[in-house]
Amino acid sequence: MTERISLRRLHAFVACAEAGTMTGAARQLFVTQGAVSVAISQLERQIGVQLLLRSKAKGLTLTEAGRLLLPEARSLLARADALQAGMRDLGNAPSGRLVIGCFTTIAPFLLPRVLEEFQAAHPQVTLDFVEGSLDDLQQLLLDGACELAVLYRVDIQAGIEYDTLYATEPYVLLPPAHPLAEKEGIRLADLAGHDMIALDVPPSLSYFNEVLSSAGVSPRIRHRTESFEMVRSLVARGVGYSLLIQRPIADVSYEGRGLVVRPIKDGIRPLDVVLARPAGVRLTRRAAAFRAFCRTSAPRREGVSAK
Repeated sequence: MTERISLRRLHAFVACAEAGTMTGAARQLFVTQGAVSVAISQLERQIGVQLLLRSKAKGLTLTEAGRLLLPEARSLLARADALQAGMRDLGNAPSGRLVIGCFTTIAPFLLPRVLEEFQAAHPQVTLDFVEGSLDDLQQLLLDGACELAVLYRVDIQAGIEYDTLYATEPYVLLPPAHPLAEKEGIRLADLAGHDMIALDVPPSLSYFNEVLSSAGVSPRIRHRTESFEMVRSLVARGVGYSLLIQRPIADVSYEGRGLVVRPIKDGIRPLDVVLARPAGVRLTRRAAAFRAFCRTSAPRREGVSAK
């Protein structure tokens, strides 16, 4: 009968992949370095392939087989933890550590409230988060490094499922002295010929280009930046206009300079914010609780009204 892979050996493998050294993995697992080394050797012998390359200079690096096994091992360990927690806490509240991902420009507007309110509703769950781009977060989901992620519904990869939380619409951000600042609303065609400050965090720029091209406008991009606040600071300095989605409460830059927000008068396609998860993976009780929380507490719609 074929010997089954033990969870202990998988734990050792994942710890080595994350720590990069046997010593670090041992410290993480609260065992000796020798015990980790034996567990890895047994796992490699059991499945018949080398998973880790050992080097005094570089520590541990994954082989191709190791890279393929890592997300599967994380997923299996997560399911085992969920099963154990479910049996132990049957009929009780969800518990354990839950890591969620969030798109970098959404995070400061959504996560602080979610962290506070979800933690209050589920005090036995330790909620942690990672921020990143669309591609980074989807890879983290597929690798099992986070269970759920808040994304824009653009370029969703195969193997990712999602629930729509709410819809957003872009607005025009202008310096007070801009010739368009006096208008109550902006037609996209009005932006032709004006310099643009572009938020270049995928998929933001491709979406804004699509919005502008729908009105026949080819943006004249003066500067590109991955920083949301850098965009606002450059606009406040009069360098150009920008299109953004998330809006802070105060219409001022970090320097305290004023900004003008105007709605877009054209009919444009809203951009949905979604809660994504790996397709076909059964959610842990804590992830299911977070999903239910987001679906009932997310704003219905975000937009900008003319002042």
